[in-house]
Order: sequence, then C-alpha cells, then structure tokens
Amino acid sequence: MNDQPEKDDKITAIDDARDSSKDKTKLDESLLPVDEHVEEVHENGQKVRRRGIYLLPNLFTTAALFSGFYAILSAMHGNFETSALAILAAMIFDGLDGRVARLTNTTSEFGVQYDSLSDMVSFGVAPALVMYFWALVDLGKFGVGVAFVYVAGAALRLARFNTQVGEADPRYFIGLASPAAAAVVAGMVWVGYDVDMAGRPSVIAGLITAVMGLLMVSNVKYSSFKELDLKGRVPFAMMLAVVLAFGVVSMDPPRILLSLFALYASSGLFMWVWALRKK
Repeated sequence: MNDQPEKDDKITAIDDARDSSKDKTKLDESLLPVDEHVEEVHENGQKVRRRGIYLLPNLFTTAALFSGFYAILSAMHGNFETSALAILAAMIFDGLDGRVARLTNTTSEFGVQYDSLSDMVSFGVAPALVMYFWALVDLGKFGVGVAFVYVAGAALRLARFNTQVGEADPRYFIGLASPAAAAVVAGMVWVGYDVDMAGRPSVIAGLITAVMGLLMVSNVKYSSFKELDLKGRVPFAMMLAVVLAFGVVSMDPPRILLSLFALYASSGLFMWVWALRKK
C-alpha cells in the first residue's frame, strides 16, 4: 500500500535529474564562445562532447599574424623590402578574414578578438620595429620613443575600436585605422629601399612615424568604404577602371602605393580642416 508514493517520488526525482542535466547542457553550450560548436561522438561506447572553432576565417587571421611576425624577423636581418611586403601582405589577409567570415556565416566573438590581437602584431609592433631598424635606430633614445608612440597609438586605436563596435557610424573610422597607418610606414620603407636612400632619412622617418601614431588616436574621421556594395552589379566602366588602376600601380608599385596610402592618411585631415572652415 505504501510502495506507490515511494515509486512516485523516485520517478519525480529521476525526471528532475534529467531536467537538471538538460538545463546544465544548455547552460554549458550558452557559455561557449560564439564560434565554438559542440560535437557529440562515440568513443569506447561513450558519448564525448568536443569543442571546436571555425577554421577558414581564422586561417586568414593566422596568415596575417605570421606576415607581421615575418616582417619583424626580416627587418632584424636587414631585409627591409621583404619586411615592407610582408606588412602589405598582412593587410590583404586582414581584409579577407572578415569578409570570408561573413560570406560563410562564421562570424564570431573569438574571431573578433583573435583578429584584434593579430592586428596589434602586424600593424602595431611590426611597422614600428621595421621603421626603427631601418631609420629610427640612428636617432638613439629619441628613435625608441618615436617607435613606442606608434605602438601605443596602435594599441589605443584597437582598444577604442573594440569598445565602439555597434555604436560608431559604420561609414567612418574615428582615427586612422591601424592597417592604413602601417601601410604608410611600410610604403616609406619600401620606397626608401627601392631608391637606395643615402643616409636614410631618420628625421623624416621619425616625424612620419610619430604622426601616424597620433592620427590613430585622434578624433579625425576617415571613410571606411563600407558603404560600397561589392556584391551588387557595377557598370562595365567601373570594371575597366579597376583594371586600369592595377595597370598603373604595376608601373611603379612602391611609389604609387605610397602615394595612395599617404593620400588616404591625409584625406581625414583635409576633411577636418574643411569642416572647421565651414564653422
């Protein structure tokens, strides 16, 4: 007569345990980073839960990170042309990782943080050290200070960008983006190596490096070009213009690319001065 309540209690306890287990599983999965996924496999007759990350976009981020690392190593051995090209290669990989993630629907918080750390190496530390070994070393302690100003500017720029995601106007960058600043520095080193500058322009190099570092933490607005629709159809004339642009760049890559990078870095200042004059 008294066995039925005990059975009901046991059944209730079992159901509660199952519900608790399901809730715990859901909680564990909710604590995973966005790009981690859980895969259940059978090993030795038991279910094992494995975690993983999306491979494709993070491969491009890793390639950008390696390019920055290789730029530093090349500069330490005096291969400055290779250093400059490695930084420019990092820019290409950095531009691809986000687009690949969006196209393959594999965007994630992990990818965002990994990309930021990669940018710090490739566009913060690497350009400063490449410029230091190429020209700033002749300035002694002042050269060290200038290189650090650039590194600190890149770090602050990336930190500010990460904290303003979803808040700032996506059409503009606040402050010069670190890849653009790195492009100016790398472009100058590439041109200097290409023309075999005598005596290496230490003072000019120091001035440009410091200005790039300060522009990264400034409030000057720069176009992000994110309003451009690369997926939609474009007029044939636009495609022809792109082909012609590649042809022009191929005539003298170091000088033409440096001119384009410097023009973009100056564009924000021109817009800022123009806005002040209108007031």
